[in-house]
Amino acid sequence: MVRLNEVRQNEVMVKPGAFTDAGLTYIGRIHTPWNDRLTCPRQGKQDGPPCRIEIFARWAEALTGIAKYERLEVLYWLHESRRDLVLQSPANNGEVRGTFALRSPVRPNPIGTSIVKLERVEGLTLHVRGLDCLDGTPLLDIKPDRSLFIPLAPPQRGDFE
Repeated sequence: MVRLNEVRQNEVMVKPGAFTDAGLTYIGRIHTPWNDRLTCPRQGKQDGPPCRIEIFARWAEALTGIAKYERLEVLYWLHESRRDLVLQSPANNGEVRGTFALRSPVRPNPIGTSIVKLERVEGLTLHVRGLDCLDGTPLLDIKPDRSLFIPLAPPQRGDFE
């Protein structure tokens, strides 16, 4: 079981540097059934519970055409995550791996991603399944799932070099 701010056997914690504004803008909020990290799933499932992604009004036009995609990649800020572990023991067995070798939410810049199934769009609200974040999580970006996306421009010299 994950405990808040627990440092497990053989994990290594560092003091992070000063946090600076990276120029990120939240474009909405995510609404899920989970209010604490202990009940939140470690990975979203396309048949998981219904969730809502609420887009802020200033970004309304950015949703144009989104309904034609069945799967979306959602990027979000894991606002309640720790940012100080460089070695982690996800199985709590003393064996450790580096943070960058894990999909743990504990990272220097806690950006989460999920591939979600888009069920419908109602105004500024996307109804989806497949999230694994807390209710109220800040939304960073939405993109069509790259396996469904067909680039608009024809390939150009240098694209694949």
